Amino acid sequence: MLRLEAVAAGYGDLLAVRSVSLEVEAGECVALIGANGAGKTTTLRAISGLLPLRGGRITLDGRALAGLDARAVVESGVAHVPEGREVFPSLTVRENLEMGAQGRAARAARRETLEEVFGLFPRLLERAEQVAGTLSGGEQQMLAIGRGLMARPRVLLLDEPSLGLAPLAARGIFEIVEAVNRRGTTILLVEQNVRQALALCHRGYVVENGEVTLAGSRRELLASAHVRRAYLGL
Repeated sequence: MLRLEAVAAGYGDLLAVRSVSLEVEAGECVALIGANGAGKTTTLRAISGLLPLRGGRITLDGRALAGLDARAVVESGVAHVPEGREVFPSLTVRENLEMGAQGRAARAARRETLEEVFGLFPRLLERAEQVAGTLSGGEQQMLAIGRGLMARPRVLLLDEPSLGLAPLAARGIFEIVEAVNRRGTTILLVEQNVRQALALCHRGYVVENGEVTLAGSRRELLASAHVRRAYLGL
């Protein structure tokens, strides 16, 4: 479904991603793992149109995404839940969710999708009229994921969903991610908790210094001496 071929992207004079190639099949949950600064977030930003490509190719079902602005990428079926959640703090939970349904098809199905999101996140329904800035970190992460789902994406890009959360809250977020994937949404997940990411996803790619250095199934990556030493502390 989603394919990256030798993608390069960066900021100013810095080339943060040098050559990232990966594939995500329909219905999969695929992990992108690596150390801070390896290029994982830059890769997601390049996919979602927030950064221009400096090389390579990105396609969704064979259609090129490079050159499209972020709005057009969302219309194509890709939604990005950014690192740090970035909810609108002065808007209510309901208003934040509605902000995610800006595309033509998403607007037409907004009421139906809102009911689905509230079904997936009962906590958000309880706080529908509460200002988002007063939510806990875990609740804000639920809101950020819910807002992404309001776009009715075929591919959901998740950047560090457990960042800054207490272990119990993080566990709840991972359970939600698994449930979203089971419902048929394809997921590309960037996550520092490598053990949890590989337990959750079908396959994974290791990114180091802006390049993919290792790829395989969860079993293969968990058995890799390099992954165990560098990312699992074993």
